[in-house]
Amino acid sequence: MLENSLFMVAIILIINVVYVSFFTIRMILTLKGYRYFAAFVSMIEVIIYITGLGLVLDNLNEIQNVIAYAVGYGLGVIVGMKLEEKLALGYITVNVITKEYDKDLPKTLRAEGYGVTSWASNGLEGERMSLQILTPRKYELKLYTKIKELDPKAFIIAYEPKTIHGGFWVKNVKKGKLSE
Repeated sequence: MLENSLFMVAIILIINVVYVSFFTIRMILTLKGYRYFAAFVSMIEVIIYITGLGLVLDNLNEIQNVIAYAVGYGLGVIVGMKLEEKLALGYITVNVITKEYDKDLPKTLRAEGYGVTSWASNGLEGERMSLQILTPRKYELKLYTKIKELDPKAFIIAYEPKTIHGGFWVKNVKKGKLSE
């Protein structure tokens, strides 16, 4: 009896981890505009959801099943977020303000395959260089490392652009011209 009970708890836990992971990925796909793929994922998500919830509702008198469902939900959020980090869908825009004006910084980043727009700017302590860089999210950390290597005191702000249109380097990035 105990063995069957533990098996049921494990199944409910696993089902809910998978369900919530799918739920998280579907939400991210929806927000990023992958509507058809999100719709497909949601069909699988609903089948998993109904199965897991059915197991809990059929055995509602077993408190361990309810606890397993709740724990699986929490773990599913974490797993879903980790999966999204690995998928790294979309692009990130990185604005950089250098400590000092450095004409070689944009050239170095362009040589690595990044699209860089730069301009002179002024800060509290004098002339600076401002850069705007668009990169796929999967290269985000690599870009930060490179910027910090070239200018350890650089000020960096990043955000996800909602719409991207034009620019020669977007085409190059989509074709995989950015170095790994």
